[in-house]
Amino acid sequence: MGPLEVPQLLTERFRCRSLKDGDEDALWDAFSHDETMRFWGRGAFADRAEFREYLFGTSWKGRTWIAEPLVGGEAVFRMVASAAEVQVSEIGYILAPRHQGQGIARECVTALITHLFRTEDVHRIFADIDPRNRPSNRLVESLGFTREAHLREAMKTHIGWCDTWLWGLLADEWPL
Repeated sequence: MGPLEVPQLLTERFRCRSLKDGDEDALWDAFSHDETMRFWGRGAFADRAEFREYLFGTSWKGRTWIAEPLVGGEAVFRMVASAAEVQVSEIGYILAPRHQGQGIARECVTALITHLFRTEDVHRIFADIDPRNRPSNRLVESLGFTREAHLREAMKTHIGWCDTWLWGLLADEWPL
């Protein structure tokens, strides 16, 4: 498998696949929402063309999976994985606000973690999350990640200087 190929991942309720035309419309709700984008590296998008360019951009070396319901319907979730080092991946994710509280992030991120560890032989997965992003921190902690560091004012974003918590999970810690 090439470094930027995106294999399809199936969960009980979702197909996680590569980007396709139209995903920008389905994900606009998340990426144009101030509260959802609060802890992203940039503020909410106001321009759809700029968002499409960002979503489909090739300047970064990561991969995107889009979750869509197996029963049909539009995309509801985006997750990414990028190779920080050999056998080390960073993950990130964003959920359309109207789909929060349904276990979608847990289900899809679990499939991604399992794939990275068991199929791609990744040794370590990490996540970089603002301490104020309670739902995201609860998710990775509940999936078995260990909070390894608290970096103070580690990056400046659209909301000012932000702390970050670094979370890590090793392949031999993953039960699936």
